[in-house]
Amino acid sequence: MAAIRPFRINVPEAQVERLHQKLALCDLPNDDSLDAISEKGSLSWARGPPVSEIKRLVNTWQTSYDWRKTEAYLNTFPQFIASVDIDRFGIYDIHHIHKRSPISGSIPLLFLHGWPGSFVEGTKIIDGLGQGDGADGTRTFHVVAPSLIDFGFSSPSRAAEFSFEQHAEAYDKLMSALGYNEYVIQGGDLGCLITRYMAKKYGPSRCKAYHTNTPAPSEPNASTHPELHAELLATPLTDAEKRGLERTATVSAEGMGYYKQMTTRPLTIGYSLRDSPVGLLAWIYEKLRAWSDGYPWTDEEILTWVSVHYFSTPGPEAAGNVYYAIEHSDPPAFAATAEYVDVPFGVARFQNDLVLLPKLWNRTLGPLVYEAEYEKGGHFAAWERPDAITTDLRQMFGNNGPAYESIRSMVSA
Repeated sequence: MAAIRPFRINVPEAQVERLHQKLALCDLPNDDSLDAISEKGSLSWARGPPVSEIKRLVNTWQTSYDWRKTEAYLNTFPQFIASVDIDRFGIYDIHHIHKRSPISGSIPLLFLHGWPGSFVEGTKIIDGLGQGDGADGTRTFHVVAPSLIDFGFSSPSRAAEFSFEQHAEAYDKLMSALGYNEYVIQGGDLGCLITRYMAKKYGPSRCKAYHTNTPAPSEPNASTHPELHAELLATPLTDAEKRGLERTATVSAEGMGYYKQMTTRPLTIGYSLRDSPVGLLAWIYEKLRAWSDGYPWTDEEILTWVSVHYFSTPGPEAAGNVYYAIEHSDPPAFAATAEYVDVPFGVARFQNDLVLLPKLWNRTLGPLVYEAEYEKGGHFAAWERPDAITTDLRQMFGNNGPAYESIRSMVSA
């Protein structure tokens, strides 16, 4: 059984002071040539974050952003470290929030974040998912939100061979150590890839069902999915699906440079991310803006997301390890997770996500029991639209929900 101990975030003052020193000494590009005005009259982001934006955030980070205030807020959530033994790799510390609902019959929910997020992504849904009286047949949840290995305050992966199978094993063993022999998952981005590995390896006996906002299905064809392929040919695309394919094509053409870098030579950019807080800020802030749907990011939110990476135990460069594993697993991770897995799942579709494929494709992944489509929202669903994710989970797993049978054994009659 894994050892579990309480944890509080407490970054050494020397690290905070060093951050401020580095920010004070930073050199920025010449904003006269790069801060162009777009056709809409605002600063252009065509080349990346405008210099004046980064300059403002650097000044705020150095002079008025209060990391200790952020620490105090994050420490209001019950946090722990679980020391988990991963087969052939040894002991890894997994930092996590674990908040139990006081409501009898609540469902254990594992929340798996993505990049450039962290466990912080889950903090907007944790309290709400644990509250309620069940009078209307909806369900409440015990929420476990870990820092993925190589993120936040969890261990670094340490070995080049550490891949998605090990991530899956780590979080399944975390749930077991917390006393949950059965559970459901909500995962997006990297969290969705790990969720699929977990569903394949531990479902449906332990991983009973899952919900994702970032499915990555393959196109059904006549040989692998003849009936679904025929249905696809006979079903016109909706306007939303057409917009989704346009969005996917735009991201593929203009927004995947980070992916190519991190899946091929992550250490090259890793030196900059480790040494330069300004480089890290620009690297992450670009994605926060581009991948959300007009979300009104405050400076405090931006700097909190970036600071968690900067102060992380493995270091901000470590996130590249899991990206490298995507393309260097055997088979590659997206191919490995594209096959049909007989675990019930639900999908939330947000109009400004990165990959938006025709909805019928999702049925190649497994028994699709729940779908929701939202006109507003982007890639960071739990942060941008916590109301939508909470609603989906309550409806999907409620007494009259389409996934209720899969979790019946976990809840009292």
